[in-house]
Amino acid sequence: MWYARHDRDSLEDYVIARNSQGAVATMLTLLASSLGAWVLFSPPQAATWGGLAAVIGYALGSMSPRLVMIPLGRRMREIIPHGHTLTEFVILRFGKPMYALTLIIMMFYMFISLTAEITAIAKLVAMLAPVPLWVTAAVVLGSTLLYTSYGGLRASIFTDKVQMLVIVPLLLVLLYFGWQATGGIAPVVAGLKEHAPELLNLTNPVGVKAGITFFVAILLTGLFHQGNWQRVYAAGTTRSMRRGFLLGGLLVSPVIFLMGLFGLAFVGLGHHDDASVALFSVLMPHVPTWFAIALIPLGLALVMSTADTAISAVSSIIAVDARRLAPSLQRGTLLVMSRWLIFLLAIPVMIVSSQGYSVLYLFLLADLLCSAAAFPVFFGLFNRRHNGAIATIATVCGLIAGLAFFPAPGAKPTYLLESFLLAACVPALVTALLLPLRRAQTLFDFAVFTRAVRSLDD
Repeated sequence: MWYARHDRDSLEDYVIARNSQGAVATMLTLLASSLGAWVLFSPPQAATWGGLAAVIGYALGSMSPRLVMIPLGRRMREIIPHGHTLTEFVILRFGKPMYALTLIIMMFYMFISLTAEITAIAKLVAMLAPVPLWVTAAVVLGSTLLYTSYGGLRASIFTDKVQMLVIVPLLLVLLYFGWQATGGIAPVVAGLKEHAPELLNLTNPVGVKAGITFFVAILLTGLFHQGNWQRVYAAGTTRSMRRGFLLGGLLVSPVIFLMGLFGLAFVGLGHHDDASVALFSVLMPHVPTWFAIALIPLGLALVMSTADTAISAVSSIIAVDARRLAPSLQRGTLLVMSRWLIFLLAIPVMIVSSQGYSVLYLFLLADLLCSAAAFPVFFGLFNRRHNGAIATIATVCGLIAGLAFFPAPGAKPTYLLESFLLAACVPALVTALLLPLRRAQTLFDFAVFTRAVRSLDD
């Protein structure tokens, strides 16, 4: 809040902090927003049943959105130099039906992401101290809302840098104690060969299928996180954006891989308790008290770095879309709306987070929705014949195909990979079939974006 106090009157700076970050700053904010508290829970748990192949797929999947967004971000900066949100591109390129569909998908995904992070820190604190879940959820969410609603994206990026000063040293210490707790590689490998040799097999069908599922889901979902698009425009130049996204993607991958190895250690050392806390089952008996306590600031930094990204992302969508719906609104009114509507939207997040529910199923559903919309939306960045009707029809067809194989709540996810592949590929096939049938019309003029999208402060 201290850092952002001088820039509070600019709606443009609040929403996008345009051209203000170098390559290193872009890399740090992407790393911080990528490394949520889920890295302490999800990769180890995936390794306990998917093995090494699943961990590799998870790590590559976490890296892939950053790399794919380099050409997409470069193209977006070219055609919409004054852009702010992905929804801004969608409504001008495809019209209201596809815009509404994309907006629902993005908002649902960011709601689930924020809820999952707050739930994770509430459970982490509850493991270490008798603190009710709702207390932790309220304190963490309230604190994050306070500085993010005050300073917007600039505050979020600045705190990402500070949070990385906490995250990196504590993760290194965690890996050190993890090495000591397992006794090195040899005991883990010996235990795995005895108890579950298939987890070390890179050709294990279960692990390969899980790895591909993680890769596809994380790749296509990351393209719809508004926080990533904010950072595309916040980078000082296209070159800074490219370097920042490249380094951010390359550095997040080994972190996910190393966290996943704790799941293999969990199985190899003969643990049989809850696999969702595999990392803590391996660590906690062997760490000093001071580090057990230090896990709380580590969890806080991990959660707040991703939560403030989601909050700032939603706030930017509110500001940009409110300006479009009511062009006569003054800049000050839009700022107030962006800030206070976020607090209202945070109420259901806190309620759900305080219950300690697993949001994995909803996460998978959000991933499926993003997978179906990915090709129809981003094909429009490059093809001038593509239009809103084809994009909407293709997305709906992808959703129908994917949901047909998507597991019901509580059911075994037997065809989860098939569900994601159908959701991602059917829209491309439908688009390829419909484009030749389109009647001859004027091709889309990308210059529309330059004329229609201006600074929010104008």
